[in-house]
Amino acid sequence: MSVELWTYIVVGLSFLFYVYIGYASRVRDTRGFYVAGRSVPAFANGAATAADWMSAASFISMAGVIATAGYDGAIYLMGWTGGYVLLALLLAPYLRKYRKFTVPDFVGDRYASNAARTIAAIATILVSLVYIAAQMRGVGIVFSRFLALDIAQGVLIGVGVVAFFAILGGMKGVTWTQAAQYAVLIIAYLIPGFALAYMLTGNPIPQLAFAFSDMCDRINQLQTELGFAEYTQPFQSKPMIDVLAVTAALMIGTAGLPHVIIRFYTTPDVRSARYSAFWALVFIGLLYTTASPLGMFARYNLINTLHGKPIEEVRKIDWVAKWEQTGLLKIVDKNGDGIVQIAKGKAFKEKGGKPDFSQPDMSNSNEVFLDNDIIVLSTPEVARLAPFVIALLAAGGLAAALSTASGLLIAMSSAVAHDLYYRVFNPHAPERLRLLIGRLAMVPVLVIAAYMGINPPGFVAQLVAFAFGLAASGLFPAILLGIFDRRMNHQGAIAGMVVGLTFTTVMIVLMRSPQLLGTAQPIVKDFFGISAEGVGIIGMLLNMATALIVSRLTPPPPEHIQELVDSIRIPRGAGEALDE
Repeated sequence: MSVELWTYIVVGLSFLFYVYIGYASRVRDTRGFYVAGRSVPAFANGAATAADWMSAASFISMAGVIATAGYDGAIYLMGWTGGYVLLALLLAPYLRKYRKFTVPDFVGDRYASNAARTIAAIATILVSLVYIAAQMRGVGIVFSRFLALDIAQGVLIGVGVVAFFAILGGMKGVTWTQAAQYAVLIIAYLIPGFALAYMLTGNPIPQLAFAFSDMCDRINQLQTELGFAEYTQPFQSKPMIDVLAVTAALMIGTAGLPHVIIRFYTTPDVRSARYSAFWALVFIGLLYTTASPLGMFARYNLINTLHGKPIEEVRKIDWVAKWEQTGLLKIVDKNGDGIVQIAKGKAFKEKGGKPDFSQPDMSNSNEVFLDNDIIVLSTPEVARLAPFVIALLAAGGLAAALSTASGLLIAMSSAVAHDLYYRVFNPHAPERLRLLIGRLAMVPVLVIAAYMGINPPGFVAQLVAFAFGLAASGLFPAILLGIFDRRMNHQGAIAGMVVGLTFTTVMIVLMRSPQLLGTAQPIVKDFFGISAEGVGIIGMLLNMATALIVSRLTPPPPEHIQELVDSIRIPRGAGEALDE
């Protein structure tokens, strides 16, 4: 059977499975809709958390960035992994003990302020919108290549599937669907890693092949022959300060992500929350330790497949022809010799922040444009693996994108319906109305997510980095200081969130103005050497400093709030079932 037929079968069956789980897990009360009835076992919640957290950026884009940028691409791997450890150890158990539905719920009650709750809800919506756009782009890429659909059509199909099981089953349906999606995505990711490792080194374990073979030497030599810096040479594509800033922003941002934090509210007790954090780290580690070797193997294989080959022959290769149709791969014969040349530099000039395929960049000899987001997805085809493996990888990419999208959808729905409508505007709303508002709130969110997925301001990992920067600058300080600083009051928290979120949002817009505002060049190139992906760490520091200063210049919080802060940190009650 053809790749397309296999893909239709595998993706179709997986979608039917997700829809069935969503239908079987349908809920009729807000507790089930927002926190799955607080009844999810630690192991299942660990798998769901891993799937929720390992988005399309982890599955599709991260290894692609590593393949393209080499050592510097590891900033995503280091930042996201370190951030999850920070979240699991520093914040999650305390937030779970607080027994609330959402991050804005915690912020609003901790600071006894509906204004703080509202700002936290707005930050949640903003972070989640940017993040979900990346997932929809990932869905569109997979559909456009493997099912021969337009990216816009693929995005709309993905939106429809997510809408079904999220609106019907709420957090309960999303949780069990995500657990199933983790199984699909990890199997799909590991098989190409094992296959490539064995093909290139004779060792089928990617991590061992990466560490104990001559692959690093081989790819370094290949890179230098083509005019690139060595693959393992640090700071070749980014200055050191930006590498540090992006890594830190991703790490802090992970610890402030509302859709991940909310996962720890679904366990029966604090002890289960800790165990689910452990299992999630194990499940995440399986993929993340495979990403670096997979990225290296994929780049080595791509260069050897394309470089120095006749262009006409290359264009007849099935996967090349089909990826060219998507606009994510383009080959141009700049010098007219009919041979594909891969070299340092851009194949095409850019217009509006995107490559203009009508304008080859003649300042260098590179003749291949390859979008970061297709490297992992194209790997099984480049390596000539079985069509079933290629179809499975497509299903895995969709599982990664849809699992995170559904979690983000719940986070945004709860911010609108629970934190804003119920807790601020209509505290006496009956449960049935609150549940209806929660479901209706997903509709405009899905429309905006679909639009941003079709017209994204960057590749998947970049979009996710922006979301993490917003989470770091807008939410993390308020959560951290809310747990560990008795003196922090609502004036400090509000001022900090406003300053941090405003600064980061404005800087991202100015630095990404070609994509967001249509300018010819970025209005601001960088912030003292720090890119848009890393500027969130500056926003976080401004938030933290503002919050601490303002809180010390204003009256302390009431005594009962200070006692509440102490009670959150005391480990009494771990293991006891909660009755809420």
